[in-house]
Amino acid sequence: MTKESTYSLTNKQLSAVIGDEPNFIANLSNAAALLFENLPTINWAGFYLYDSNSDELVLGPFQGRVACIRIQNGKGVCGSAYAKKESIFVEDVNQFPGHIACDAASQSEIVVPLIKDGRIIGVLDIDAPITNRFDEIDQNYLEEFVQILLDPSII
Repeated sequence: MTKESTYSLTNKQLSAVIGDEPNFIANLSNAAALLFENLPTINWAGFYLYDSNSDELVLGPFQGRVACIRIQNGKGVCGSAYAKKESIFVEDVNQFPGHIACDAASQSEIVVPLIKDGRIIGVLDIDAPITNRFDEIDQNYLEEFVQILLDPSII
């Protein structure tokens, strides 16, 4: 399968899996599992959700190894994507200033913000154990994935 066909199928599966389910955490959980199962050459897929009390991203549903629990707003790839309100993919995390190494095996990363009604509520984070894993194709399809995920949810 091509990268595009894998993502197209994954996005269709997400729509089917979440259906009319209104529980956001349940949907995030299944979304993380779907990405982890479908995307080749990744070692972590999950979500960090914004906690306004601490102004930090806090670990949400994920698949993969144990992860950092809190990420400061503006720090690392996740915090940077959150602060900028835009997707970021990093070809080599060892070259990213301030990268937070939750898993030393991760070599590249993509982060997509979760924006609902103009308000950023968290980020989707995916890591890979190889460099140069992510590109604009990943970004485009993952941004679509996030929109599918957010549309039916009650947040």
